[in-house]
Amino acid sequence: MPDLLELRGLDAFYGDFQALFGIAAAVPAGRVAAIIGANGAGKSTLLKTVAGLIQAPRRDAVLFDGEPIGGLPAHELVARGIALVPEGRRLFPSLSVEENLLIGGRVRRPGPWSLEAIYSLFPVLAERRHVPGPALSGGQQQMVAIGRALMSNPRLLLCDEISLGLAPVVVRDIYARLPGLTAQGMALVIVEQDVSQALAAADRVFCLREGRVVLEGPATSVTREAVASAYFGV
Repeated sequence: MPDLLELRGLDAFYGDFQALFGIAAAVPAGRVAAIIGANGAGKSTLLKTVAGLIQAPRRDAVLFDGEPIGGLPAHELVARGIALVPEGRRLFPSLSVEENLLIGGRVRRPGPWSLEAIYSLFPVLAERRHVPGPALSGGQQQMVAIGRALMSNPRLLLCDEISLGLAPVVVRDIYARLPGLTAQGMALVIVEQDVSQALAAADRVFCLREGRVVLEGPATSVTREAVASAYFGV
């Protein structure tokens, strides 16, 4: 499959502080890439830069379906088909489950995702559609956050720390539903602290350390020893 997302020497900055250094990566349509690394390695920064929340200094450092998009604002990237599930879920606390989902659909991109499709993917949300976000469990809130992103009918879904703070059984339930997303041609990039989960879910893995890619390869061939060495530089 052709690459839907390609990064070419991507740098990122917080003011004068450089957080990413020359990141090169590619994610084909219908595939899953996992970004792993220790805290502070630059994983969330990478997703935010692709999503337009942090401005890439060069337009051609980020290509989406062959078009240079680096530095474009987040709202324009959503309209083009890029959606971010942020770390911590960031639901609107005064809104119900259904209202949170409907906000995600305001961009009105054509595609398969609607309220009915989200409720089919996560049936528990249909049962709790009128419940305020803060009244949900952590796993249910994560489902809402994923559903809200899917409501924009993205071609590229960026997920930051899906499993953070969730019970293992909930994490397994959420990850079990991800293959249904890529089966429709969507590309998925996940930032994940759980290395075992990342290796099980992804087609390709990229390990960051101090803002640089220090290990990459097919998930099936990346060993735990190589990951440990990349994490800690030993």
